[in-house]
Amino acid sequence: MTEDNNQNQVTGEQDNIQQTSETPDLEKSLEHHSETLPEQPLENSVEKPKKNHKKLIKIISLVLAAIVVVGFIIYIISIANNDGWFSNQMLAFYIAAGLIIAGVAVWLFLRKTFRTRLKMEKLMNDDPDIDDYLVIYNLTPKALYFPTIIVSFLAALLLLIPWINGTVIGGIWFAVFFLNFLVEEYNISIKISLIFLISAGFFLLWLHLLGKVTAFLDFFKNIAISMNAAVYLLVGILGMATIFVSWLKGLFYYITLTPNYINIQGGPTESGEQIGREDYNTKIDTSDILERVMGFGRIIISFKDKNKEPLSLLVWRIKSKAEMLERVRGKLAIDYANKKGNKEI
Repeated sequence: MTEDNNQNQVTGEQDNIQQTSETPDLEKSLEHHSETLPEQPLENSVEKPKKNHKKLIKIISLVLAAIVVVGFIIYIISIANNDGWFSNQMLAFYIAAGLIIAGVAVWLFLRKTFRTRLKMEKLMNDDPDIDDYLVIYNLTPKALYFPTIIVSFLAALLLLIPWINGTVIGGIWFAVFFLNFLVEEYNISIKISLIFLISAGFFLLWLHLLGKVTAFLDFFKNIAISMNAAVYLLVGILGMATIFVSWLKGLFYYITLTPNYINIQGGPTESGEQIGREDYNTKIDTSDILERVMGFGRIIISFKDKNKEPLSLLVWRIKSKAEMLERVRGKLAIDYANKKGNKEI
């Protein structure tokens, strides 16, 4: 019995020694975990109301500044206007000023609810989990008339010079417009372009054998197109307005591609649809050589769900967008919860 008691005492002492040796290890591990855990100071909860208060002060100051500026302009115009405060000119100015103030107020009130393409690009750029992304929207096909728009503005400026022949300017403008019309209406591939050039060469050779090349070229001289500067300016302004409306629509109707999903945005707020990377396919179409020369191309998105129609988006700077799309589709982003910076494999 005494031997058993001695053995029990020895084992008890060994257990106590092991417990005392394990407690420093536990304390060290707890200290290590406490160091790795991010500190969340209470100052953030105090700073948020301060930031919101500062933003509110800025908005109120901007509104008051706008009211002061508009009031000052009204005062200056009323002094310059001899008909008084309630003349037709002043009433028209009141309406314009009211629309401007209402537009600014609506923008200040609803700007946080809008989810535009520019805001999405900023969110993607600030997201530490996403290194590669692509935000695109569908341009109007009238954007292909961009060379015609540029030539229209140049023609309007050149016609201000007295000795410029308006017929020559009109012929050049019509040639550029005709080429843009072909680019928009037809898909002209490299093969078709080569066939056309070879056919045109044989046709001119045949005319040369007949001695009719000069007569054929004189036919185009009889096509005289002459327009004044106002018409060229109007064509350029309408073309720019059409492209601007397409760009404005693209602020709210766009597509965001990431390594894990695609987001199809369909409105000014968060009304969008997310589709996983395995449920859609992408294709880059640059078969139209003339579109590609101007920097345009199409990105086609098809879905495994047969009820969804494929999306074909006309984009500019197709080279850079195609490279980014290949990088996005070739990656898979994996999140690590216990690390600040997520990695992609």
